[in-house]
Amino acid sequence: MAKDLLVTLDDRPGTLADLGEALGNAGVNIEGICGITEEGRGIIHLLVEDVAGARRAIEGAGMKVEGETDVIVEEIPGDVDQPGILGAVARKVADAGVNVSLVYLATNNRSVVATSDNEKARQARRS
Repeated sequence: MAKDLLVTLDDRPGTLADLGEALGNAGVNIEGICGITEEGRGIIHLLVEDVAGARRAIEGAGMKVEGETDVIVEEIPGDVDQPGILGAVARKVADAGVNVSLVYLATNNRSVVATSDNEKARQARRS
């Protein structure tokens, strides 16, 4: 099962390359990624299947995995690529009392979502 890893990097040239090289050299595929810089550091979310291998590669290269999160990974059907879909789905999840803490896109036209209650969110999204 794929998981999201939170990795923090120094906000300077080369750190993202270091991360990519460490994972690539270990044979770990990045299935999704989201990154921003804030207050002098890079905050990276990675979707990986090989969580143990990714952790070993990242930590072996001197970087820190700050967290590991179970996420909902779902294919995005072609018919939902239209205005208003995000609001409609997010409203269903919110109305179920579930908080969304993370969302980004992954390879193969998939969405990645972390919530306060993934099972309840899955049920709400399908209703």
